[in-house]
Amino acid sequence: MSIRAIYKDGVFKPLEDVPVKEGTEVDVYPRREPAGKPDKSKRPWKSVKESPAYGIWKDRDDIGDGVDYVNRIRKYRRHPDQN
Repeated sequence: MSIRAIYKDGVFKPLEDVPVKEGTEVDVYPRREPAGKPDKSKRPWKSVKESPAYGIWKDRDDIGDGVDYVNRIRKYRRHPDQN
């Protein structure tokens, strides 16, 4: 069962009728706040090319370029029996 509620003044206030007996102990699992757009001003680099992760696969010959790699992954997901 899921019950929508708002947390205000230290109390969870249901937004609808609650089919639970008074005094029943419940577990609450709050939803995470939507992340929204990342704040680019907090990045230590201005461009992806300045990122420490940029180019980490450049010396690998088993991957090819990014497009080939992604297509290979998608192929196996679409047709796992065709290696």
